[in-house]
Amino acid sequence: MKFRTVLLTLLLAGGFVWVTTTRKWDPPSFLRPAGHSGQIWSEPQVARGAGLSSDEVNNIDIYKVAHSATVNISSTVYRRGWFGQIVPEPGTGSGFLIDTNGRILTNAHVVSGRAPEVYVTLPDKSRYSAKILARDPSSDLALVQIQPKNKVPYLRLGDSDNLQVGQKVLAIGNPFGLEGTLTTGVISSLGRTLREEGDRTLEGMVQTDAAINPGNSGGPLLDSQGNVIGINTAILGPGGNIGIGFALPINRAKTMLEDYQAGRKFGRPWLGVTVVPVFGDLAELLELPKEGGLLIQDVQPGSSADGAGLRGARRYVIVGNAEVGIGGDLIMALDGKSVERGDALTGALSRKRVGDPLEVTIFRGGRQTKLKVTLGERPDERL
Repeated sequence: MKFRTVLLTLLLAGGFVWVTTTRKWDPPSFLRPAGHSGQIWSEPQVARGAGLSSDEVNNIDIYKVAHSATVNISSTVYRRGWFGQIVPEPGTGSGFLIDTNGRILTNAHVVSGRAPEVYVTLPDKSRYSAKILARDPSSDLALVQIQPKNKVPYLRLGDSDNLQVGQKVLAIGNPFGLEGTLTTGVISSLGRTLREEGDRTLEGMVQTDAAINPGNSGGPLLDSQGNVIGINTAILGPGGNIGIGFALPINRAKTMLEDYQAGRKFGRPWLGVTVVPVFGDLAELLELPKEGGLLIQDVQPGSSADGAGLRGARRYVIVGNAEVGIGGDLIMALDGKSVERGDALTGALSRKRVGDPLEVTIFRGGRQTKLKVTLGERPDERL
């Protein structure tokens, strides 16, 4: 028995010496260091360079092109201080080139003020003094010009009349001075109306959840083809991004550019009515045609609508938790095109100029009637 014990001990000792001198110990997987090849970091257990998604490639391709045509705009406006002294007030924003000659679209508020000094910095860090060619405060638009030493890249202007809620958009600008920042999102809503300081309103705005912050103003909002469909203009709230930003539809900028080329005065066409959209069951509840339209609530005295004989509400009723004026005209078509959205009037006016005619089809007294209206200019825009 004693001999067996000694023999077993010798065999175990010999086996241990053989294993430790001829083989490297391979610990179990849960004891192995990350990487197991000398590196101390972990990595995906898949082949490297698996590739980017098609959406990521789309973002990258658009950024490469659009970033090179998006500029930083800085301005210094001289204002009078509390004690009468002249105080320089700096400001920054964004803009984008629209041709090879150095013309740039931006927001009017980026270059606002008396006798501002405006400078444009391109992505290659070259800096130019800029001249303001045109400003349309009613639409918060401005056109500025630099004299580049070489031809510069520019962006294509798309079409903002057929945008859809949910479609992808990309915003590029210089938020908080961080040059060339890209954010992505979707169109959250269309036809929004914003009231700015000074009681001025911006109508027909595009709402997006793509992050927009101070310094983004004037930069491009792009579709998935890289076309500019809006100009980043405003955010909701006093601080930074909370997922609710607004862009001016690019077709309004096209109208300003056409007016500039033709030497026409800028002015926002105005019908002079306030409306609420009523469709489907709500329209039937109010004893109106089911296809609905825009129900006129008020008509401004002396406006184009007043001159054409359009009628506002006669009395008010409570529908759900809202008060609706009834008894006024229902706008069912504009220039022969059926009203199918709440922002139809804003869209129709965005393609018009002061003095243009507008055919308004209304429902009144149980039948449809067509009226010709000559559009006026918003009273708060007249000098």
